[in-house]
Amino acid sequence: MRKLWIVLATLVTLSLAGCGYNTFQSNDEQIKASWSEVVNQYQRRADLIPNLVNTVKGYAAHEKDVLLGVTNARAKVGGMQASPELINDPAAFAKFQAAQGELSGALSRLLVVAENYPQLKADAGFRDLQAQLEGTENRITVARNRYIQAVQAYNITVRSFPSNLTAMVLGYKMKPNFTVENEKEISRPPSVDFAPSSTKPPGEAQGAAK
Repeated sequence: MRKLWIVLATLVTLSLAGCGYNTFQSNDEQIKASWSEVVNQYQRRADLIPNLVNTVKGYAAHEKDVLLGVTNARAKVGGMQASPELINDPAAFAKFQAAQGELSGALSRLLVVAENYPQLKADAGFRDLQAQLEGTENRITVARNRYIQAVQAYNITVRSFPSNLTAMVLGYKMKPNFTVENEKEISRPPSVDFAPSSTKPPGEAQGAAK
């Protein structure tokens, strides 16, 4: 009887390995590790914001809308629980994406405003904070890309045969991922056009005069 149980256990193990069970476990652990790094880098960015806002406020206190926008966006992000369960909830994940994207946009506007204040740009503290922020944004991009790849590998396993049968039996479902549109939007550097909107090329102006 004992030998029979050993044989059955061996067959079950081989069956699970062949249908992708072990791959699911490996991919899921990779997703959790990648997600932890994403959250860690986002938190690093959030920790820089209070000092950054206070430094800008010292030179441009009247830029209330921009300063308030960054503060509110940070508060919204801070109010969200970026738990491991969030990566299994498409709606919660989309909300998290939107909040982080809003904060990225607010920070971009803040840095654009800083360009208008030479004394602020020359401040050593501001330059240091800006360098830290730029480094953190780069680390966020790297961490997010690793997460995207980890989720992609997991979702391929969920959809591929015969591992999709295991997914159906054990209840494994596709996980939400950062969207391409969101990636492009929050990675796009702010653009500033100093040319007046009413300015027209010389040829066009002459044509209009005729």
